[in-house]
Amino acid sequence: MEKLFQSNKDETIRLFKSNFIEAFSRIHWSVPLFLYIPVVSFFLIKSIFINHLSFVIITSLYLSGIFSWSVLEYFLHRFVSHFEPKSKTGKKLSFIMHGIHHAYPNDSKRLVMPPSISVPLGFIFYFLSLYLFGNLYVPPFYAGLVSGYLCYDMMHYAVHHSAIKNKLFLKIKTNHMKHHYQAPEKGYGVSQPIWDYVFRTRI
Repeated sequence: MEKLFQSNKDETIRLFKSNFIEAFSRIHWSVPLFLYIPVVSFFLIKSIFINHLSFVIITSLYLSGIFSWSVLEYFLHRFVSHFEPKSKTGKKLSFIMHGIHHAYPNDSKRLVMPPSISVPLGFIFYFLSLYLFGNLYVPPFYAGLVSGYLCYDMMHYAVHHSAIKNKLFLKIKTNHMKHHYQAPEKGYGVSQPIWDYVFRTRI
């Protein structure tokens, strides 16, 4: 990603002329929690009381969903967010999607994924999960996938705006700050660095 400008303040720039569209590009960090905790709860309740799955199956599929999100997080960040198109239109879209975050990394209203992006992606990943696991087993897996996403969003906000003291979280924060300020072509894991070790992109 081409590095042109970087602000260290909690500030941003306007992306869209339309006030209506611009409003959808900014979001308070708590919005994903209100949107997706009920989704996770619904699918877990369905797993237990409707599909009558055992504790072992629910736990295994739930953890598989969290694991799958960690892989998605890495590949989406590396190959989608950091894709560098050559056309002017492509560069504009790239900046809107992720470039603005690298230019204004401390903008508190653009640190978690807005519903205008997360909801369509959520439907896509749900139907993919449904195809892979079927009606019976998709609820706990998808609950884990969404939980992984929520952990990612909350962690992303925390590393930019929270005074982290825990040693493990501090390492994660340090890794992400290096991604922003030293090596944007490395360190794609935001909530954890596992896949950076696996794919040799660790900083």
